[in-house]
Amino acid sequence: MPPSDFPSACRVAPAQKIDAASGLAFESQRAVAVEMPVSFVYGDTPYAVMMASPGDVEDFAYGFSLTEGIIRSADEIRGLKISAAAKGLMLDIELSPGRFREHLARRRALVGRTSCGLCGVETVEQLPQAVPLAPAPPVSTRAVFAALANLDRNQKLNEQTHAVHAAAFCARDGAILALREDVGRHNALDKLIGALLRKGVSAGDGFIVVTSRASFEMVEKAAIFGATTLVAISAPTSLAIERAQALGMTLAAIARADGAMVFTGALDSTARGKQAEAS
Repeated sequence: MPPSDFPSACRVAPAQKIDAASGLAFESQRAVAVEMPVSFVYGDTPYAVMMASPGDVEDFAYGFSLTEGIIRSADEIRGLKISAAAKGLMLDIELSPGRFREHLARRRALVGRTSCGLCGVETVEQLPQAVPLAPAPPVSTRAVFAALANLDRNQKLNEQTHAVHAAAFCARDGAILALREDVGRHNALDKLIGALLRKGVSAGDGFIVVTSRASFEMVEKAAIFGATTLVAISAPTSLAIERAQALGMTLAAIARADGAMVFTGALDSTARGKQAEAS
């Protein structure tokens, strides 16, 4: 459980507001997102320090451990202790004996600003490797736009701070089933994956929407969880497209209320097309 003095993910900061017309300064204040170091320790062995929001860190522990290849399932984490550390938090994660031995065999130093999954990697061979995804029925365009329409109202921390990313898991009808926020886009996705992993939610039950660009790491993390469709509000990178194609993932990006672009795979637009023809 989190410590009793567990920090809030948002705080109020004093500031001076400058009026553009007059040039005058006024005393003001602003809600800001809290960012702090979160240390991952496995069996007394430090592994990573990530700059992250302090909320949903239990989910972060599980999701990061999965997407880093440290665990393959939630039951390989035997215990989790959260404690205050110097200016941040420490996650002491106890792995099952067999998994811990494998982890020590492949342990690498990792110090990064957010949980990108690539910091500290020295060779291409060390990159996380998701396996090709099993074919799945396409998600409908109607579901994607339904999810996008409800995304903002579910981002409570961003509503306060306008400074964090979100990752959401949506049912095949577009209903948002779970959403996590963080100052880091990779962290938000790891937290979402961790929450789903802890609840035993199957990746085949829906699709993932992220409020950031679609980069290689975001595709890789979603695929490691088993998601066959990733929707990003911002644009994709070339490597993200190549990786999604290789994995058999549907990647839709630049997804807004007025449209989206599908770069790999396909969305089921049959119902929307018939409706347009009828009108």
